[in-house]
Amino acid sequence: MYRSPRGNRTRPLVRFIGVTYYVCVTRDYEGLRRKLDALSDRVAQLEAAHGGARPPGAKESAPYEAQPPKPDDGHRPPPDEAQPPTLDAETFWALHGVQQRLAGDPSTRGGAVMIVGSLTLPNGGPVAWHQIAGSDGLLTSDWSDQALSFSALGHPVRLELLRHILAGVHATADLAEVTALGTTGQLHHHLRQLLAAGWVRQSGRGSYEVPAARVVPLLACLTGSWR
Repeated sequence: MYRSPRGNRTRPLVRFIGVTYYVCVTRDYEGLRRKLDALSDRVAQLEAAHGGARPPGAKESAPYEAQPPKPDDGHRPPPDEAQPPTLDAETFWALHGVQQRLAGDPSTRGGAVMIVGSLTLPNGGPVAWHQIAGSDGLLTSDWSDQALSFSALGHPVRLELLRHILAGVHATADLAEVTALGTTGQLHHHLRQLLAAGWVRQSGRGSYEVPAARVVPLLACLTGSWR
């Protein structure tokens, strides 16, 4: 069998010729640079995934790949293992405060959603409200129970009615003068829908108001609907 006098230097030479051909013939310097950059990024990702250490038993030059994520079996790691993302405390001051307190209560160790607000209504009345719920309970509860509350808000006239009530118009006689709220019969129909859902309550004969405990949640629903 014939052997090259250069021995095992033949294969490196072939690889060198191949790379030289790719560069010189195709002239795709930018493509080669992108391929090398992608390879470097991949190596950095693999090293980061393993904390800079090689798998047990692997040789120094042995390549390895990060293991794919395991299927979700419903197991959630303890809070000390699941680290929240790092956010600028100055910009996300409210969120930062929530994350600092999650582990302090068993009901919020898996996460929490908070509604909080402090404002002065157009009539000068101050309103402050704070409400928090654990995400585990929210994600496992029956959401259909809240359909009445949301459906009551699903009409443009009722939203406009709530805005006028928050602005200080409480008497049905004054509300009936607002053209956008329709006829007197339509006005009473919408008031009944909002009463049943708890978004308004009677504050006297022929007078309605938004309960203090519903002002901030109402404004939070409105804020959350903006896209």
